[in-house]
Amino acid sequence: MSFDIIKLLPDSVANQIAAGEVIQRPSSVVKELMENALDAGATQIDLYVKDAGRTFITVIDNGCGMSETDARLCFERHATSKINKAEDLFSIRTMGFRGEALASIAAVAQVELTTRRKEDELGTKIVIEGSVVKEQLPKPMSVGTNFTVKNLFFNIPARRNFLKSNEVEMRHITDEFFRVAMMNPEVGFSLTNNDKEIYHLTSGNLKQRIVGLCGKDYDKKILPVQQETETASINGFIVKPEFLRKTRGEQYFFVNKRFIKHAYLHHAIENAYQELIPKDCYPGYFINIDIDPSEIDINIHPTKTEVNFQDVKLVYAILHSAVRKSIGQNNLSPTLDFDVNPDLGIDFGEASRMDRPIIEPKIDFDPFYNPFKTQSQARQHASGNWRIMYEDDDNTVGGNINQISNFDEVPNTVIDNKNLYIQLQQAYIITTVKSGLLVVDQHLAHMRVLYEKYMKEMDNNQEASQQELFPQHVSLNANDASLLREIKSELENIGFRIQQMNHTTFIINGTPSDSKSADAVSLLEKILDMYKTNLTDYKLDRRINLARSLASQLAIKSGQSLNAVEMQDIIDRLFACSVPEVSPDGKKIYTILNVNELKTRLN
Repeated sequence: MSFDIIKLLPDSVANQIAAGEVIQRPSSVVKELMENALDAGATQIDLYVKDAGRTFITVIDNGCGMSETDARLCFERHATSKINKAEDLFSIRTMGFRGEALASIAAVAQVELTTRRKEDELGTKIVIEGSVVKEQLPKPMSVGTNFTVKNLFFNIPARRNFLKSNEVEMRHITDEFFRVAMMNPEVGFSLTNNDKEIYHLTSGNLKQRIVGLCGKDYDKKILPVQQETETASINGFIVKPEFLRKTRGEQYFFVNKRFIKHAYLHHAIENAYQELIPKDCYPGYFINIDIDPSEIDINIHPTKTEVNFQDVKLVYAILHSAVRKSIGQNNLSPTLDFDVNPDLGIDFGEASRMDRPIIEPKIDFDPFYNPFKTQSQARQHASGNWRIMYEDDDNTVGGNINQISNFDEVPNTVIDNKNLYIQLQQAYIITTVKSGLLVVDQHLAHMRVLYEKYMKEMDNNQEASQQELFPQHVSLNANDASLLREIKSELENIGFRIQQMNHTTFIINGTPSDSKSADAVSLLEKILDMYKTNLTDYKLDRRINLARSLASQLAIKSGQSLNAVEMQDIIDRLFACSVPEVSPDGKKIYTILNVNELKTRLN
């Protein structure tokens, strides 16, 4: 006897499964609702959230609204006004088209929709919980739509538990707000979190919108990019090379005003900058590609951030040409300076002037030099500390220092002051040990020292702060401002003194004592950039992330000259650390070239 085992799932269960693909977190709800408002022809869209969207999300627009029938039907799966047949997928200009978003939201939240068309006297109010319609009745209201989502994932506790902290979820919401508002400058937007308005964007042009979202200083940081062709039109802005960052934060690609991610097109911009970009920096851009919908396929992923181009190489060439043209028109390409020797990096312009007096060079020589003298005689005239290299008694280099036999053996005491320290290529510190030569990467060593110092100070709140003679103002975008508020207490534990003026503006009154003459604003921005990079790449704990970011920025760099006292101090402090072998990011700090290895190489 056989039994049939395949059965149709109830609509509520099917909607919950579909919601797992479309609605991943509160920011997914924000994206879908704001895009629907744009498709409705709204000229003003207001977003309100509480508790980073966990308990409350409302999007209010002044769009065309919906009829009573449409208001009820929009919550059904695969119900949409955007397409009628499969061929319509290749002529889409709207943001949405799948007909899954509202059904998915209604399946995992408590939803209240009020909407009214211009031709209707009354609007319609619908209340849904977990795909179940609780209430539907007429309601007086202005033209447009008010969509409220409460208690997201109230019926899926496991999904709700996977949400991150309010700060993290709010950053995701802000990201989606950026992406929707960026390429629609003709539409007014506002964002209010916990009854505090974060953004109030009036209608205007694209440059005004970028400045409104990213900060006033972007008015001088960006260059226009524009290119018209039969295949595609490029429009937007790129960030000037001197303002590039070490993170991928300001990188926005849009196709027909829809945000996308595309590594191949990103390479086109990187290649266009050529050698204008330092190795550790990334280009910033806000670019829209307007192209015939029949030339692209956006029906790849539910998030609609992936796009296939029919001729991606041609789009690459157009984009590359547009960026190169913008750079060239604004004279950003490096020029040849005939007064500078490129090999030496020395400016001979002043020194070569004919009106300057000619200074006779000094000639120095050793009157005792005789190439026919014996080696012992030559040693008598050796000067300075280098005499020690030839001595064979108990004062020999390495004779009185603490012993390090190999990489795994860490010294318990500091190295003797009598030891000789040499700096190689302004990057490595070399000294002697009993078994041979100790070679230390100065940047990684100092980074380890500072890292352990900051970790202790965050625990004990003992860091001394150096007061800024003139307190500096810093304006951040909403995401960075939110991040700064999140880690502000830890920053103050290690020496920063930061005062908040408004939601995006801060005053820096003090910096860590190790920062010395570093620019306070630049230092803070670099720390935030590295913090975000570490957060994305390594998922680090907040304290570890902050200590690594600050140590990396303040540690001495390769190319910095050190005297003997400074080199000894770094070595002593390194081997006083709990983990002197590796840097905070896992790189080997030092190595030992033993005597036997040297003998083998010299034979």
